[in-house]
Amino acid sequence: MCGIHAVLTPPGITHTVSPDLTRCLCNRGPDYLGQVERRVTSSTNSESSDSWKLKLTSTVLALRGDHVAKQPLSCPDTDKGSVLCWNGEAWRINGEPVSGNDGEEISRLLREVEASASATATATSSTDEEKEKRILDVFRAIEGPFAFVYWHEVGRKVFFGRDRLGRRSLMMKRDERTGEVVLSSVAEGLNGGGDANANATANATANGWKEVEADGIYVLDLGLLPVSGKCEEGVRTVLEPLRTDWIEGVDPAEFVSSIGRFNKSLPPASGYAPLSATSPSVAALKQQLIDSLSLRVLNIPQPPGADRVAHDTRVAVLFSGGLDCTVLARLAHEVMDPEQGMDLLNVGFENPRVVAQLRKDHAKNNGNGNGEVDVDSIDFYEACPDRITGRKSFAELQRVCPGRAFRFVAVIPLIYPHNTEMDLSIGYALYFAARGQGSCTHLDGRLEEQYTSPARVLLSGLGADELFGGYSRHPSAYERAGYAGLVDELLLDVSRLGKRNLGRDDRAMSHWSKEVRFPYLDERLVRWAMDTPAWEKCDFENEGGEVEAGKRVLRLLALELGMEGVAKEKKRAIQFGARTAKMESGRVKGTTLIS
Repeated sequence: MCGIHAVLTPPGITHTVSPDLTRCLCNRGPDYLGQVERRVTSSTNSESSDSWKLKLTSTVLALRGDHVAKQPLSCPDTDKGSVLCWNGEAWRINGEPVSGNDGEEISRLLREVEASASATATATSSTDEEKEKRILDVFRAIEGPFAFVYWHEVGRKVFFGRDRLGRRSLMMKRDERTGEVVLSSVAEGLNGGGDANANATANATANGWKEVEADGIYVLDLGLLPVSGKCEEGVRTVLEPLRTDWIEGVDPAEFVSSIGRFNKSLPPASGYAPLSATSPSVAALKQQLIDSLSLRVLNIPQPPGADRVAHDTRVAVLFSGGLDCTVLARLAHEVMDPEQGMDLLNVGFENPRVVAQLRKDHAKNNGNGNGEVDVDSIDFYEACPDRITGRKSFAELQRVCPGRAFRFVAVIPLIYPHNTEMDLSIGYALYFAARGQGSCTHLDGRLEEQYTSPARVLLSGLGADELFGGYSRHPSAYERAGYAGLVDELLLDVSRLGKRNLGRDDRAMSHWSKEVRFPYLDERLVRWAMDTPAWEKCDFENEGGEVEAGKRVLRLLALELGMEGVAKEKKRAIQFGARTAKMESGRVKGTTLIS
């Protein structure tokens, strides 16, 4: 995880990165802060001293390789040359796993492209389009979550974008008056300062910020910029980024989320075998998840200050106790070093609306006859649905994974959200869960009142509902139009993965110098899920059986892993399980804009 900030300014204008924004960027990457500045000259007047400037800033959270890779990545000891700001995890490039630091490997590949392009240009007069294609192909070949800004010095172009599923944050702001362009992992100038990351998505739009779409790689051609600092119509046209597709040579509409084709086949008229524990898709899903987790939980360096902690804990799970996250914890146990611990971060809020009802019910059932009630005897946090489910699943993990040092961290926020809209509800739940501070129940039952998880890597179960039919709308679609309706609904969900608020989630959680990883959103797992017929993932035609039809393939896997309680757990959205939704009484909807 890293912080990225890049600003293009015309002559005569100075852009200063505010202390507030610097703090936010350093929260994302506390291990190193670096800045590089480049003078952007016009292709028709490269000698002019009155030029535009491009200032690039990076902060680094070092999680790959055996050293801190200093960013921005550029040629040392020179004020010229191309520059890369990299925020992400390249698990594979051109299909091959990446060893060492991925940012340095991508920078090396880009330098090879430049060297090759220079040699080719000398011999064959290679076109600018061919040079640009080679650069684009480097980023197209990456599997994993990322956002980046790349300044190509020779071509005078800025390449930027987010991965196909939008798992990392990158926002953009353009000043129509001056021509200034800003790209940043976090939005600056929002009310509330750095701690406003949980609701930055909602506030940012009003401040001119927009999330960079995850639908391709964007290019700003700065070779056409005029020397004058005036933002004339021509400048505005130049500063409109051009989008290029992730996949070349095919119709992008054929590839869902630019990852693969969706299997739209329907069950044969002769019928099919109901989905069971012995179905091939159950074993295939297990292997897909193990492969995905192996990339995400192994070779993580020890966090700073590890020598002051009695246990070795490098991974934590955002843990509601539900099916998706508990299966991840169970399979991560099989992959991780047996000596390492695993923190289960469970968040619960004191929802005033719910508290009022609990007090009323408690007074009715336990009052002394005078209407008085002992409020201190009510533990409102433990009454949260996710807290109850989390403790049950924690006990189940202890039973099936003896010896693993699981710790259940009951996160109790210091404040509750003051808005009821869904972005805030979800954002605050993730924000406080990622902080990882609360009371900790150890494997031996010992309670540690004040505990902060040292883990810098967080695992999230996001994506399972979209891939395997876990939302209530999926059985509704089947009831309405059979498997044809279900296939359409699943296709719609998978195609919208890149439109989800993963940028919001990234900003909320990375504020605590943590990196969230999504094993279910591994490109190869997503491609396998799209290629698997619907009835081999969720079996709504056969409602009976040991587990419910929604996400049945995952529920059957949980059964195989020895977790019957988890396999039968009902789906519950995070804002309701953690009770961040509807903090106040009224009829406000989740889609209502924040005022």
